[in-house]
Amino acid sequence: MKVKEFIKSVKAYLGLHDFEKKGKKKSVAILLEKLKLKHDEISQNLKKNSKQKELIEELEIISLHIQKAEKILEKLNS
Repeated sequence: MKVKEFIKSVKAYLGLHDFEKKGKKKSVAILLEKLKLKHDEISQNLKKNSKQKELIEELEIISLHIQKAEKILEKLNS
């Protein structure tokens, strides 16, 4: 997945309509921070309600987005 496509898909997933476009590195880094915050938020909700299948699925999706973001950042930094 290309960087611009990744940024667009994560923005849509997180519902960020007023997200400013900056450099690729900075945009991916900001999205990575937001994904990690969302991951922590869902993890806390999952601890309270451990039987919600939707939360588990959402957590898996966010984990995949985080992995992709970290790979993209690694490529951009090298």
